[in-house]
Amino acid sequence: MLAGVFVYGLVNSMMLALFAVGFGLTFGVSRIANFAHGAIYILAGYLVWIFMNMLDLPLGLSIVLSLILTVLCGIMLYKGILERVRGMAVAEIISTFALGLAIAQLFKFFGFIGPKYAIPTFFKGSISIIGVSLDFQRLLIIGVGAILITLLWLFSHYTKTGLAFRAVALNERTAMTLGVSSNRIAIMNLAIGCGLAGLAAIVIAPIGTLSIEAGLDVLIYAVAISFLGGLGNMRGLFAASFLLGYTQTIVATYIGSHWLMIATLACIYLVLVLRPSGLFGKSKELEERV
Repeated sequence: MLAGVFVYGLVNSMMLALFAVGFGLTFGVSRIANFAHGAIYILAGYLVWIFMNMLDLPLGLSIVLSLILTVLCGIMLYKGILERVRGMAVAEIISTFALGLAIAQLFKFFGFIGPKYAIPTFFKGSISIIGVSLDFQRLLIIGVGAILITLLWLFSHYTKTGLAFRAVALNERTAMTLGVSSNRIAIMNLAIGCGLAGLAAIVIAPIGTLSIEAGLDVLIYAVAISFLGGLGNMRGLFAASFLLGYTQTIVATYIGSHWLMIATLACIYLVLVLRPSGLFGKSKELEERV
């Protein structure tokens, strides 16, 4: 049982990290709270289904097209809405949340409701890890999460664009005086953030079914994990994902799944009582950003 907790806790933690990383990156760099994040998640999943079942495209091409469209959605979101309200936090939240609701209602209008909407798993079969049977799709979630963490670290430390991202995140005005275009970074940042939301849907959705309600769940987890780790801190985001992921797995295994939400909220409450700015946040930063 302990081995099962370790393995499935790792899967759950990587899922939560994938849910939150796009939202956390967007806020961490550009200070934009993209409340359309959950809607972008379901948009990517439904696009894959539409391409496969309505246009008869292969899975691989459907995934590529879906990711391209979610990235373009991020660019259009910034150019069409956020560029006009940039710096007004309440307006950013309301406008992005309204867009998310519009996307969800659009899918409802066209009848995308019910268990028949699902993305097929990439690989069939399972493997035994320390005596625990794990299907290949969940193994893929672990692999994608680990690769993504590594690539984000390499990108932010060893590429010119990544260093510009860090400069804007640290001090936007100083970065602008050194020639960094804040608008260009914000567009790229939002595009990557939406692309990461789409990637999360494509990797995670095959272990269940697509639903409009999942978008709200993803948004709630993304916001909660970002607060838990420390607003704008990517290290904290991943630490919070593992803390929450293993807490949920331990409670579900040893106590019962009906205690899952209570345990999740209790974990968030305790951390924020002891560390109001989150695991890796700073109180001053929290006061300024909230």
